[in-house]
Amino acid sequence: MAIDAELRAAHQQLLASFQALNQTKGAAELDAVASQLASLKLALAERELLYPQPRAAGDLDVEALQLAREVFEIGTLFSVHAKDTDSFDRYWDQLKPFYLDLHTYLPRSANYEPIVGLSLLRSLSSNSISAFHMALETLPTDLVRDSPYIQHPVLLERWLMEGSYSNVWRERENVPREEFRFFVDMLMVTIRHEIASCEEKAYDTLPLNDVATLLFFNSLPEVLDFAQQRGWHVNPTTQTVEFANKHSERGGAHDEERIPRRATIASNLHFARELESIV
Repeated sequence: MAIDAELRAAHQQLLASFQALNQTKGAAELDAVASQLASLKLALAERELLYPQPRAAGDLDVEALQLAREVFEIGTLFSVHAKDTDSFDRYWDQLKPFYLDLHTYLPRSANYEPIVGLSLLRSLSSNSISAFHMALETLPTDLVRDSPYIQHPVLLERWLMEGSYSNVWRERENVPREEFRFFVDMLMVTIRHEIASCEEKAYDTLPLNDVATLLFFNSLPEVLDFAQQRGWHVNPTTQTVEFANKHSERGGAHDEERIPRRATIASNLHFARELESIV
């Protein structure tokens, strides 16, 4: 179906609102883009552009399909600005037919590489390593090798497998596009909880400073908030964190002096990653 004046005007308004959102990061701009996306999705559905199907080349309205694709691309990027992972997943699912089924009919979008990179980061941040590798295998080899947007999550995944979590932490300041930082921060949350699970199994208690270092926290309030989430007890007198297994029969707190803390935690996490990769 050809683009009518109403659809074209709504699309231009969305582009302007999203540009304003990129500049201001304001709540009003977020609300405006959210409202316009909802209206445009309804308009696309009415014009049978919401879930396009591959057809004979002569039956395709390339301009209309490009417009629809751009709406979903903006929706995907908007979801990151809104910090809404469920919305990101929905828009990515709606966008994939344009990238996968119609890629031979439509010219590649300028947003293609950044959004595919974000989708890979999304898999990493939710600890879906198998989904990450499956998605990576569908991409052209030269794209994986040459695109900074694809290489970024590939590099992060490699560091995860190696247990090089400090590299992942530093990469927060080296993202190829600002939207990537959101999922890298989510990935750090996942890493922290994995490290915390190993700490709980390996030790009865640890010095508060060691816990902060192992979990990549820069301030005491961050450590205390995380400890509360995990149900840990912080002893302000001894400046230690006592884990839930403190009174288990493993042998007591003196065991911790015989266990190399960082090496044990890194080794356990690396082994778990290797198993998941094999599966």
